[in-house]
Amino acid sequence: MTQRGINLAPGPERPAGGHGVVGRRRAQLSVLLAFAVMSSSALAGTLAGTVRARAAAETGGAGNDGAYGSRRYRFVERIDYDRLQDFVVSIEGPLPAAGDSRVDTVVQKDAAFEPHVLPVVAGTVVRWPNEDDIYHNVFSMSDETPFDLKLYKRGERVPEVRFEKVGRVDVFCGIHTQMHCIILVLPNPFFAKTDNRGRYTIKDVPAGTYRLKAWHERLPSRVQEVVVPADGTVTADFVLGVGAAGE
Repeated sequence: MTQRGINLAPGPERPAGGHGVVGRRRAQLSVLLAFAVMSSSALAGTLAGTVRARAAAETGGAGNDGAYGSRRYRFVERIDYDRLQDFVVSIEGPLPAAGDSRVDTVVQKDAAFEPHVLPVVAGTVVRWPNEDDIYHNVFSMSDETPFDLKLYKRGERVPEVRFEKVGRVDVFCGIHTQMHCIILVLPNPFFAKTDNRGRYTIKDVPAGTYRLKAWHERLPSRVQEVVVPADGTVTADFVLGVGAAGE
């Protein structure tokens, strides 16, 4: 039946839940995206190795233990290289990565920040809960991400800070001068912090050639060029120390 040129005859019934052509195209796109993700994961390798520190005398630096034994330097702080922790190994430069938002946490407990060093990818939100019954005032005067969270203690608000710019962000407490931690903001998610034996593992690295950097807050960094295969593990070990070649 028609009325004023309009066809009132019933049209073809659409498949339930499929929304016709649009539904089929969405389903096909989902399959293609899933295949792309599986393919990229299949063409990825692993980086692994160790990082350790070495005293200047071992690396050929100018320093020597004898100077610290003199009256002038007897009470100067010395680095115990064997006890250094919190090395971070990362691939330099921007790389494609999932756009999922990331959230991490630095806890204030027993008047200290835990962890002391937190590596994050740019864009990560860091939460700052206070588990002490005393007030803390978390702040940073860094160029990359300056902030001041004001006074709060256990059971009160849990502030959050988003770290967008790559770089080192030193964080302190405005009340307790010994409280200090570092947020190391990196340009991609391919990084790892060493365990208590100096070992690290970075998984699912896309095949390619990269500059791999080992960092410590108190020592010069070092960089190696590595070639990651489509499958398997590449080993890259580092030795950091004053007087060693590095950046």
